[in-house]
Amino acid sequence: MVPDLPSVREDGSGGGGGIDHTRKVLHDGILNGNTNCNGVPPKTEANVQSDFSTTKLTSYAPSVENGALYRTKHTFWPPLKAVPLASYYKLHRVPSLDSLTATVMAEQQNDVQAIELPHSDASHVEEPQDKSPPRNAVHNRILENVIRTPGRQPSPQPTHLSVPGPSQHRVLPEQGSGYVAPTFDGKDQQMDQVMDQIEEKGFIPPEFVESETNWFYNELGIDDMYFQTETVPAIVNHILSLYAGKVAAFARGDGRLEIRLDKEAADHAVYIDTSKPGVSVIDGPRYEQRIDEKYINGSVGDSSYRVESFRSGSHLPGEKDQQLRCYFVYKCQFAHPNPSLEETNLDIIGDKRFLQKATQNTRDIYQEVMTHAVDRTGPVIEMFEMEGSREKRLVIAYRQGSAMGLFSALSDLYHYYGATSSRKYIEQFSNGITIMSIYLRPLAQTPASMKHPPIEASIHQIMKEVSLLYCIPQNKFQGHFASGRLSLQETIYAHCVWVFVGHFLNRLGSEYTSLASILDPNNSAHVEMLSKIKRRLRTETFTSDYILEIINKYPDLVRALYLVFANTHYVQTRGEQDDFLPTLSYLRLKVDPVLDDSQLKDRISKSVVNEHDEMVMTAFRVFNSAVLKTNFYTPTKVALSFRLKPSFLPEVEYPQPLYGMFLVISSEFRGFHLRFRDIARGGIRIVKSRNKEAYSINARSLFDENYNLANTQQRKNKDIPEGGSKGVILLDVHHQDKVRVAFEKYIDSIMDLLLKPVSPGIKDPIVDLHGQEEILFMGPDENTADLVNWATEHARKRGASWWKSFFTGKSPKLGGIPHDAYGMTTLSVREYVVGIYRKLNLDETTVRKLQTGGPDGDLGSNEILLGREKYTAIVDGAGVLVDPQGLDRTELLRLAKQRAMISKYDASKLSSDGYRVLVDETNVSLPSGEVVDNGMVFRNTFHLRRGQPFDTFVPCGGRPESIDLSTVHKLIVDGKSTIPYIVEGANLFITQDAKLRLEKAGCILYKDASANKGGVTSSSLEVLASLSFDDAGFVENMCIRADGTAPAFYDAYVKEVQETIKRNAALEFEAIWREHQQTGIPRSTLSDTLSIAITKLDEELQKTELWNNLILRTSVLEDALPKLLLEKIGLELIVQRVPDNYLRSIFGSYLASRFVYEHGSSPSQFAFFEFMSKRMARLNQQPGSQNLTSHINGAGA
Repeated sequence: MVPDLPSVREDGSGGGGGIDHTRKVLHDGILNGNTNCNGVPPKTEANVQSDFSTTKLTSYAPSVENGALYRTKHTFWPPLKAVPLASYYKLHRVPSLDSLTATVMAEQQNDVQAIELPHSDASHVEEPQDKSPPRNAVHNRILENVIRTPGRQPSPQPTHLSVPGPSQHRVLPEQGSGYVAPTFDGKDQQMDQVMDQIEEKGFIPPEFVESETNWFYNELGIDDMYFQTETVPAIVNHILSLYAGKVAAFARGDGRLEIRLDKEAADHAVYIDTSKPGVSVIDGPRYEQRIDEKYINGSVGDSSYRVESFRSGSHLPGEKDQQLRCYFVYKCQFAHPNPSLEETNLDIIGDKRFLQKATQNTRDIYQEVMTHAVDRTGPVIEMFEMEGSREKRLVIAYRQGSAMGLFSALSDLYHYYGATSSRKYIEQFSNGITIMSIYLRPLAQTPASMKHPPIEASIHQIMKEVSLLYCIPQNKFQGHFASGRLSLQETIYAHCVWVFVGHFLNRLGSEYTSLASILDPNNSAHVEMLSKIKRRLRTETFTSDYILEIINKYPDLVRALYLVFANTHYVQTRGEQDDFLPTLSYLRLKVDPVLDDSQLKDRISKSVVNEHDEMVMTAFRVFNSAVLKTNFYTPTKVALSFRLKPSFLPEVEYPQPLYGMFLVISSEFRGFHLRFRDIARGGIRIVKSRNKEAYSINARSLFDENYNLANTQQRKNKDIPEGGSKGVILLDVHHQDKVRVAFEKYIDSIMDLLLKPVSPGIKDPIVDLHGQEEILFMGPDENTADLVNWATEHARKRGASWWKSFFTGKSPKLGGIPHDAYGMTTLSVREYVVGIYRKLNLDETTVRKLQTGGPDGDLGSNEILLGREKYTAIVDGAGVLVDPQGLDRTELLRLAKQRAMISKYDASKLSSDGYRVLVDETNVSLPSGEVVDNGMVFRNTFHLRRGQPFDTFVPCGGRPESIDLSTVHKLIVDGKSTIPYIVEGANLFITQDAKLRLEKAGCILYKDASANKGGVTSSSLEVLASLSFDDAGFVENMCIRADGTAPAFYDAYVKEVQETIKRNAALEFEAIWREHQQTGIPRSTLSDTLSIAITKLDEELQKTELWNNLILRTSVLEDALPKLLLEKIGLELIVQRVPDNYLRSIFGSYLASRFVYEHGSSPSQFAFFEFMSKRMARLNQQPGSQNLTSHINGAGA
């Protein structure tokens, strides 16, 4: 730890400097460099012994002579145990083209296979069959399928990175910092006042006052802005503090001059610290971290701060390797604080100090960078060479708040590569963009610095790693990186696996497995009970902190495991196009062996100290084997994404196998995207946490919640081509306000794995072990409804051919069909409600109705508009509205059309028995005399109150599991349900076991997976139209015009979608009603069994030879596809444009759903043949139909 410094009081006296006759002796000693009280001369470079290995590593390094770059031979002497591991996605030049060609030809014949993992145990890794020696495959990732056509232009990217190459280098003719402070005319007068006050303090000997003041004013390089801003007393204290540091160094006798000075005011701050160039001090005052946390991270609008930092030009007295590092923080003053976010004119968006000090050259650079930054979601990274020197100017721009802690993390990055900064600037602009400018230079040549590559090479590596650092500026293993034990790539890799381990380390135990084997996986009540037990069993045995502690103990294992990951996924693409040479880190790949899995397993077993440690470190092997592709080595990215092979999931916990899994990690969030089929669709939701405890709970259940939501979607999507999927984004506990930032990073990083690279040096090829093109179909969900337009436009900007179908729920101007405007979800719910009335011959207008989810919501408002029941109670976010005589229908319609809450209901229209209780009210007296103590509690439990006169309950909103096994008894009196009919419009409002209890008590109940599927049907048909039209036809026929008018086709298509929703809902309603009467099986169970039967038959049909029968295929597609699309585009064109696997899904889902709806979930073995025979009766006269019988028999078998 750094010793405390003597305090300096207002009068200038210090803790140890009160004897006048000793001052000169102390000062002479400091000035002469003899800072050791015992008279021992200070150490010099000549007598410092370096501990290096005797192994030479020879490589080519550049040298600069007269501005030209030459290849010269250098010898590196790396330390034996602490050779830094650099990035494996760097661009390297090899010594000769011939050797590169030979290497490529030899290695292109090889192929890397991921380890197949067993389903049952996540901690066990199957031994690979290939026992051949491991390969150091540095150059074996040249991908032949990427053709870079001459003149081909890159698509717009989320990140701008200047690509290395001779044509890209720009040399700045300007000398100096690029900033010129306005001259402070009163500087000399101020300096005199400062010296007068210092003499009055009496702490510094009078004969040294002038020299100390002159040193501070003229030799440290502080510009006039500081002196113009600070008061004379503040400057005096700064000079005294610096002098006190010199005195303290002499007094300690350790020869170390340590200065720690900071001052924080309302509108500015000053930090001064002793600093050794190129060294990150982990246990120091960490001023850069403080600046990040206090000023940069939270900069927004008028509360933005700019930073100027520089290193003193000369060394400190008696310190050959110490300099002063100064930081000056100023609150921004914008002439135009609220410009458009798209504004790029620096004169409009710039801070007044910046505009006053920046040279024209700096303004030109920032103007160009600003133009790129406004157009992108990720960082802009540029490098400029300084004319006549080896100094490089690194310029980074990004959106405010999108990279917390980046400023301090950058220092660790360039220190790792042997560079140091002379000056650093952070500028804030009122359009929400931050621009950093860092001047980097190589360390002075010493034996220790020889292990680092030359700055001409490392600057490009630093640029590449800025993109990685932007994703996770402060990872959980930052200490290992700052100390040099692990590289940035290794620490961020470890951070990602730490996240992975926290979600997937198997800790349920054998008891859970035994219980799961006893229960019926096809019984939905059993499945739900198992899910609850699983949540309970996931105790805090392996907390995130415990996992972190274990990983921190084994940095050597992390390095070995990372080498395997890098050897699989690193891509070497540019070869001789690179303009820099192999670095020491690159050479390490030729030295360090890449272990095979059996060697890794053995090394882990021998290295760990207990079983828990082995489980955690073995999970690294599981992660490596599961990753099919990643953007980890993509030169530019905004978050880290991994496409995982889900086979490592234990079958006993996740009986329904996933098809695809994406894991996305950033500093602001972590998220998954899960799907059960290749062609699948589902919403993307963002989960917030009220506090740290809630975040911990949400993080623990994140994957299971995502899995269950996708599984529910899979059942709901039974009669459409897409299977079920879902994406869940969990905001970090410290980033609850970063909804938009998290969503944009999540979407863009997943797109990195879906799109082929077209921008060399920006989006280079990735290793794809999946080997198949993937398309995801997404939609809005919690906290993302207003973000889908951006996702659609972004997909178009990145050149995705499927941008039109990427997201549903988008604006009608982009071809979207809004569910709320056309009542798509409600149409399906109403079909079940009206179906019950029809079967029981009930008069709808006399049915007393309870509804949760009021007139302000999508489902609730449309239910009011479409229904004709007698509403006796409505519960919404505002409170409870009740009238046993029936609520005024005209007033309800008014609220529904206005999307207003029940708080806006005209209370004068209530009968004498009616009342309204709002959530913020207390001690409310009801007409019955009952007093409601708390309106919030009353609202949350109203649907469970007994004695309420309701015939029908339609939940259109409310939290999941609002009725569960512990509360359902409140709705059952004397064994009979108090509410005869329930149609579950809101997702997961009633748990499955509660549904079964209600049905046993006589309630006619239709669950959400059946009733609430109108929205998914609408979205599916929206996707189909997007895929069927070309871009021009889509805009012409499916996009609302600028004046708000809709194309004729759009209006007609919406009506056909509505009819399709009602038809599908009616078919399922009748099938469930009929099968319940025949078997007595509860309707909520039949809903699941029908879904499973349809899904299973659908998947089987897609694999049979039925698809190959052109006549049958054409017939099914003509029946399944919307008539309007067939008339407008034609089947032939649709087949050409729509992906083949999507057409197969349409074929399978249509036949499967129609068969099961007609014959039930357990048909006879001849039922399918009979079903297909009826269809073929219409095709008997067409050529080719004579071969169909064998196809049908094969499918039926």
